[in-house]
Amino acid sequence: MKIGVLGTGNMADALATQWVRAGHEVFVGGRNEQHAQRLATRIGGGAGHGSLRAAAGYGEVVLAALPYGAGADIVREHQSALDGKVLLDCANPVGPGFRLLTEGGPSAARRLAAAAPGAHVVKAFNLCHEDVWRMTPPAFDGRPLAVPVCGDDEAAIALTRKLVRDMGCEPVSGGGLDRAGLLEATAALFIGLWVAERTDVRAIAPPLAYATGPRPEKA
Repeated sequence: MKIGVLGTGNMADALATQWVRAGHEVFVGGRNEQHAQRLATRIGGGAGHGSLRAAAGYGEVVLAALPYGAGADIVREHQSALDGKVLLDCANPVGPGFRLLTEGGPSAARRLAAAAPGAHVVKAFNLCHEDVWRMTPPAFDGRPLAVPVCGDDEAAIALTRKLVRDMGCEPVSGGGLDRAGLLEATAALFIGLWVAERTDVRAIAPPLAYATGPRPEKA
């Protein structure tokens, strides 16, 4: 699969590196093409590099590894190149005090969809620190990491699920793109618990067998 990458930061580095290892072709684009070149060299595997426009026009999947405040503007600038493509959004609109910056408005994913109406936006990969995505594979207590995926286009979801599995993780259906805001709110909650409270968020939910309450004892 050919994957364009918008951005040269840590998430772009972590995810693209894993996909190159899985045999995919990656092209990194940045406002600063020297930064894009450095990242492509670090990723290896023949990764290409160039402008944001070149990355937007590359392949069938484009990762938007962009800051929340700039993402929609950059995508809007290159919307024609993104027509018909899968646009993966991994952004977390979280501000000071772990506040959700989109509160009362559309999710970050919805903003990208509005900026590039011809693209198929999918929300995924936003619940973990970039160093988790660098793990080979991301697995804990013998279980692969589950990755929620939200989107409206079945073909786009199928490609995203493949990219999740290629990292050694397990895709989980998160519903349509209208539920992407729930993923973003979950990230804000989790980051606050991890950082401020030093809480293991796995401890706040019961095992699946108890999700609807304990089973009644048999007489």
